[in-house]
Amino acid sequence: MSLPWWLPFGRVPEISADELHEMVKNGGAQLIDVRTPVEFAAGHVARARNVPIYTLKQALPSLALDSNRPVVAICATAHRSPPAVRLLRAAGYKNTVQLKGGMLSWAAARLPTTSA
Repeated sequence: MSLPWWLPFGRVPEISADELHEMVKNGGAQLIDVRTPVEFAAGHVARARNVPIYTLKQALPSLALDSNRPVVAICATAHRSPPAVRLLRAAGYKNTVQLKGGMLSWAAARLPTTSA
């Protein structure tokens, strides 16, 4: 039996919720939220795109990400975002990081979310 490619093993580069908030305010990052559509609809970082982790590999070519701009992978607790970071980096998006602690850290910092 082979394991899914998106299992959360290993560490990846990360940024804090406050650092991400500054990036969002400046419009400097591309945000990929790898949670399920239900989780995403309940509240997410403004301008994030919902691409569930189990679909990211197939969806990557159609995302049209800019390899010159930072990419931030977001999930609930920073368990689904590490494989997203590894996949994106392997695809040439070298300036890719995860949100440290996921949306739990974003909420703990009392930063704004949207459900639109």
